Formats: sequence, structure tokens, C-alpha cells
Amino acid sequence: MRNTPMKPRSNQQNDALHLYLRQLSKKLNDAGLDQRKVLKPSVAIPWDEKSAKEQLWRQIQVAMTGKESSKDLTTKEVSKIYEVLNRHLVEKFGPDAYIPFPSQDELYYKEQL
Repeated sequence: MRNTPMKPRSNQQNDALHLYLRQLSKKLNDAGLDQRKVLKPSVAIPWDEKSAKEQLWRQIQVAMTGKESSKDLTTKEVSKIYEVLNRHLVEKFGPDAYIPFPSQDELYYKEQL
């Protein structure tokens, strides 16, 4: 197997990551799964894109890659982190917690709004 350089995360993948985090935040909030239910038992804190990234995504990102910034992720790393986070949420909260990673079509549609 030859060593091929890993492709850095693309701008489209970055947009998809942040769209996913917004969708995740909304789904968790709509299901009544505020940060208290998922992380901190004593304070009801609603999710937003930033808290989903910091409290959920980045924790897995650093554990899996050692990288602090999502800017440094490769396309393959983004996919693997998504798979781990998504699997965890579905196992913990059921199939309604599933959110597919945004597609190019979905990103294009969001840009048109």
C-alpha cells in the first residue's frame, strides 16, 4: 500500500459539517434533549451550532485525531468523526436521533434560500 497524502477538508465539507451541527442542535432541542440531558445534569441549556461543535463534535475529533481545529481535518477524518457521533446518538437516544450528513444537493438548496 503506497502512502498517499490525505486530502484536506474542503469548503463544501466544512459547510456540510456546520449545517449538520445546526440540524443536530435543532433535533436535540426538539426532542427535549438539552445539554442537561446529554452532558450536564443540573442546568437546562439549549443546543446551538457552537455548543454542538464544542461539546460533541470536538470531543470526538480530539480523541480520534489529536487535532484541535476542524480546519486541520481531512475529508476521511470528518466522515469517521461523523460516523462515531451519529452512532453514539442513535445508540443512546434511538433512531430519531439519526441525521444524515448533508449532501451537496442540500448545501446548494440552502445557498439558494
